[in-house]
Amino acid sequence: MNPAFQAMLTIVIGVGGCITYFYASNVFLDKVVFPARALDVSYTRPRRLLGRVVVGIVLFLVIASLGLWVFGSWIRPAPVFMTDSIGSLWSGLLLPIRTAQVWGGLLAGAFGAGAFLAVLVIIYVAFLALCLGFASYNRAGMSAGDGINRANQIRPWLFLMPALVALGLYLAYPVFATAWLSLTQDAPGNTRVFVGFANYSQMFTEDKFWESMQNNMLWLVVVPAASTAFGLLAAQLTDRIKWGNIAKSLIFMPMAISFVGASVIWKLIYDTRPADQAQIGALNAVWLKFDGGIWSTVFLKLVPGLLLLGFAAALAYVVWTLIRDLMRGTEAPGGVAALVLRAIGVVILAWLIWSTVSGILSLTGATLPYGVPQTWLSQPFYNNFFLMAVLVWIQTGFAMVILSAALRGVPEDTIEAAIIDGANPFQIFFKIKVPQIMGTIVVVWTTITIVVLKVFDIVLAMTNGQWQTQVLANYMYDKLFRAGDWGVGTASAMIIMLLVSPILVWNVYNVRKEMR
Repeated sequence: MNPAFQAMLTIVIGVGGCITYFYASNVFLDKVVFPARALDVSYTRPRRLLGRVVVGIVLFLVIASLGLWVFGSWIRPAPVFMTDSIGSLWSGLLLPIRTAQVWGGLLAGAFGAGAFLAVLVIIYVAFLALCLGFASYNRAGMSAGDGINRANQIRPWLFLMPALVALGLYLAYPVFATAWLSLTQDAPGNTRVFVGFANYSQMFTEDKFWESMQNNMLWLVVVPAASTAFGLLAAQLTDRIKWGNIAKSLIFMPMAISFVGASVIWKLIYDTRPADQAQIGALNAVWLKFDGGIWSTVFLKLVPGLLLLGFAAALAYVVWTLIRDLMRGTEAPGGVAALVLRAIGVVILAWLIWSTVSGILSLTGATLPYGVPQTWLSQPFYNNFFLMAVLVWIQTGFAMVILSAALRGVPEDTIEAAIIDGANPFQIFFKIKVPQIMGTIVVVWTTITIVVLKVFDIVLAMTNGQWQTQVLANYMYDKLFRAGDWGVGTASAMIIMLLVSPILVWNVYNVRKEMR
């Protein structure tokens, strides 16, 4: 079949299926489940009985599936027809799909593969009957208006159901599957055996894993802070100039470039050629202009040292505010969980302050190799910042667009009142505008933080995790697809998910709080 025709057919079937589902489900809801008329006991009794029978059938299928899982996985090897039909039998817990697969596997082994489709249809009809039976429960004596109200309460779930099923199939199921794989190891016969937390223990003993964790923590601090700060600065400045829209377009343009494309661009900037050849890398071309004089000291030692000192001072201020909140005890907003998170934040920021101060001391006493082209991406510690520059360059445009919209929403009355009171532009910005858009700043910060935790393309395309630039996603890729160690690879995937989940929960909580 022609690929274009196949794609068009897929779209037609998909769109047509969605339209048919929404129309048919609403007709079924309004005409059968909750018709706009009063129902007596004689009408509801058989449907209630049907619902109870279906509940018994479903419970029987659940218990039987669990029994098959235990029998096939722990007592004796699963028959060939079962492994061919359902893959891994442990996933029989995921009902109704896996239940149908278990029984379909049994029937396929006994009567042929066509029984598998029959079981799927039976399970689907059974669940429809179950819904029908529960929906009719206690309908006797209800008026037509009550039926309409009940239908309107259920109707939103009809529209949400396809999305919930898709999310469950493509998000929830892989999470459970990955969690299970992280607790197993390969065994002879193309099978897997349960080993508990052995994969996690092995992962925690590897230096590459802790290198990845350290680099990810560094990325988490630098990239969201720099992207949000530059985005906020760009949003404020571009709103005050005539050609601000053109500037915004140029700043936002990197968002249209893929991570791999951006990595190739920046890899050319960091490119190194032998000393007797012309340098095509912009950074090396600039580096060779320094000769060790006063300007070299100013631009390569004094200015970076002051920037690092300012960064350390900002971190120290954050640590002081966190400690001040900790000293409040249980009165601090957020309860015990917030206190624990603040304590963890203090420890991480203290380590970053120590690393920054150490970097300042090493920079001031370093003897820089003037006149020699540098391989920037192979210099430990600093090469991480060169990689971070790529993501900051991309995410600054995103932060600028969101924060620019937030700044435009700041009421002019408060700004005019501040001007009348004699506030200067810096005071207006930091004490009037920033506090009013702090919720948006937090959302932008957490969104970029989630992107940082999943960063993979940039590291793979530029260094492939060499020279101490490994990150968690790259470590996971190496374990899964290069070493073939699915146990440790999926364990590292679970670590990434655990790091992302609290940020997602906190972000959702803040959004709901603002909506209320």
